Amino acid sequence: MTRSADSNGPFPPQSTEVQGNVLRPTPLVSVIIPNWNGAIHLPTCLESLRRQTWRDFEIIVVDNGSQDDSLSLLARDYPEVRVLALGENRGFAGACNAGIRIARGEFIVLLNNDTEADPHWLEEVVAAFRRHPQAGIVASKMLLFDRRDTFHTAGDYYRVDGRPGNRGVWKTDYGQYDQEEYVFSACGGSAAYRKSMLDEVGWLDEDFFYSCEDVDLAWRAQLAGWRCVYAPRAVVYHKLSATGGGPVASFYDGRNFIYLLVKDYPGDLWRRYWYLILRAQFQLAWEALRAWRGAAARARLRGMLAGLLGIPRMLRKRRAVQRSRRVDRAYLESILTGVDEMP
Repeated sequence: MTRSADSNGPFPPQSTEVQGNVLRPTPLVSVIIPNWNGAIHLPTCLESLRRQTWRDFEIIVVDNGSQDDSLSLLARDYPEVRVLALGENRGFAGACNAGIRIARGEFIVLLNNDTEADPHWLEEVVAAFRRHPQAGIVASKMLLFDRRDTFHTAGDYYRVDGRPGNRGVWKTDYGQYDQEEYVFSACGGSAAYRKSMLDEVGWLDEDFFYSCEDVDLAWRAQLAGWRCVYAPRAVVYHKLSATGGGPVASFYDGRNFIYLLVKDYPGDLWRRYWYLILRAQFQLAWEALRAWRGAAARARLRGMLAGLLGIPRMLRKRRAVQRSRRVDRAYLESILTGVDEMP
């Protein structure tokens, strides 16, 4: 949805682009919402975008072959939304990349369909980018939809032993994450990216399909010298696991944790922390074996096996990622989380 600013209002006018012989407004922000059978969630999400104080943006919903009435709902009730119907499920990464391909914004914002954005969300995201020109990523404060004093994430971390996670997950929000600061990554459910950074380091890796594609992108950005800033006043409420989770998430977590280590984790850090990395993987496998009766545990083990089988493919990608590195080990260690730290 792109709204023109009032001439006397607080918002800057839109830039323009020529399409054919017609001068059209170019939005500063493109909000991309991947959707798969999310008709029950879309109204809450899209109505919250209608209430945004930042006006210079477009909405792109990329549909992954939904079998519910998502497409008819969008056509009937949300004419301002650009809809890209893929006709098949390309996963989170594939849907987001399809949206990026047609996006016109300087900033690309990914948003889960099962979220509700605070009215000032986009305004705060843009302000954070402007305060931090070296930041290629902005992470929002994500709180649980039904427990709005409880964190989903305050930006994401990556441990030296190769385990990613959400800062503050399940903790009560009493102001401990109210400081704007640099973090490792942004959760893909509300991640914002400079388009110029994406064009430099690449878009989401569709081999990840679902889970950790945001962490992989953050690794490439960090290695190339871009930073990720956490913006605590950019708030999104998330129906955690409303459209995912369970054995599916366990499979992709098991596989993609290994993908990250093979593709992105630098060699000098491998030499320093190899023991912690291997110990963490063995712990994950042992925990899954002990819970073998559970579907999620078996799915994680299948995912870990798939990760091992995918090592040759990730090694081929690793060469390009590591060649793009512009930062030293001291910097990387400063943004990674120690095994004993509790983010």
